Amino acid sequence: MSEHTLRSAASYAGLILMMAVTSLLAVLLIGPVTAAGLGAFEDPDSVFNAFLFIFAMLVVTAVLLILIKWKAQQVISLIIGFSLAAVIYYVVMALLRQLVLGIWADIGGVIVGIGIIALLWLYPEWYVINIAGIVVAAGCAAIFGVSLSLLPVLILLVLLMVYDFIAVKRSKHMLTLADGVLRQKMPIMFLVPKTKGYSYRKNGLSIRDSKGERGAYMIGMGDVIMPAILVVSAQVFAGGEGVLSLFGLYLPALGALIGGIVGLLILMVPVNSGKPLPGLPLINGCAIIGFFLCCLIAGSWGWLV
Repeated sequence: MSEHTLRSAASYAGLILMMAVTSLLAVLLIGPVTAAGLGAFEDPDSVFNAFLFIFAMLVVTAVLLILIKWKAQQVISLIIGFSLAAVIYYVVMALLRQLVLGIWADIGGVIVGIGIIALLWLYPEWYVINIAGIVVAAGCAAIFGVSLSLLPVLILLVLLMVYDFIAVKRSKHMLTLADGVLRQKMPIMFLVPKTKGYSYRKNGLSIRDSKGERGAYMIGMGDVIMPAILVVSAQVFAGGEGVLSLFGLYLPALGALIGGIVGLLILMVPVNSGKPLPGLPLINGCAIIGFFLCCLIAGSWGWLV
């Protein structure tokens, strides 16, 4: 086996590991997030929530694209930094409240949130970005997963499949957005080195660079968060007494996780060419298929009622 093949296999394993760890951490956060009352929507069964999510995402995307056009890099940094710090705060606060620390849970969340963002600004290396990204992605997946029952989640994932395809292959505004935001060296993408000694802090990475081989594989945070939301929602709304589970993970949730990983692996084949491709059509699609297959095996259809 050639050195190039071994490095590619190691990179694939790294991507799989990050997707799996994010989803499993999100599942572990279900209890703390629920206990802390961090639901994003009042009615988890409302299908309208999926469209509200899409609308909010489009507004944020439009604002960021305008700021990129105006070259307002500092404003973009502040928006992204504040958003990431807020998610980290909620995750840490929810965990610390399990220890009944009261106001100290909030103070701890603020300190950790600010500390991680400061570390990202001072030392934006790929492994720092990935660790922070896993915490943020798992937190987002847990919060939205417990806030959306399965029907709204499935509708949301299908809508995002269509949107991602249009945004990357047709309007291409997602490439502009990724290019502009990636310069902030914040965890809005996961990076797995392809070459020994790769340093994102020193070398950076341009999503439009098609000349030569990139130093790292890239996958958008949304490509990891969205299937993880389905995993969490399946664990909450498709589990329960009589449903098969493996190490506490209900079969429908496990199917969504495995499906998402399969979609990621299929996606990595054409991505090797260096061309940006929409990730959600494959990743979400395979996660949904895996979810339904395991619902069929487990006989878990109560969520449809």
